Amino acid sequence: MPDTTMESHAQLWTDLPVDRPMNMLERRRVIGEKAMVSHIKLDKGFTLQSHQHENEQISCVISGKLKFGIGAPGTPDYHDEIIEAGGVILLPSNTPHGVVALEDTIVLDVFAPPSQGTGIDSRG
Repeated sequence: MPDTTMESHAQLWTDLPVDRPMNMLERRRVIGEKAMVSHIKLDKGFTLQSHQHENEQISCVISGKLKFGIGAPGTPDYHDEIIEAGGVILLPSNTPHGVVALEDTIVLDVFAPPSQGTGIDSRG
């Protein structure tokens, strides 16, 4: 995995290393001591099945459209949320969630605390 820890100076996202932990997904990350930001490009049709993690996650849709499935599938608390460009969603720690890219999408995901592995890393 590329070292994406950033020093205290400005950089362009395009200058950061890119990784592709899943098909239809391209990611660049900045990893700090207490938070991590992932710049993610998803192709239309990308699907990530429901998962959960200890990290708190904030997803900010820059362009495109995502459908989040929130809660454990098959339970009464499960529901879908459509997030379009300019929208944001908070996923508290250990909240089951999955996502489908309804359009080609750029999303910024903020994770706290940072970690080398997220839901997309465990899927391969």
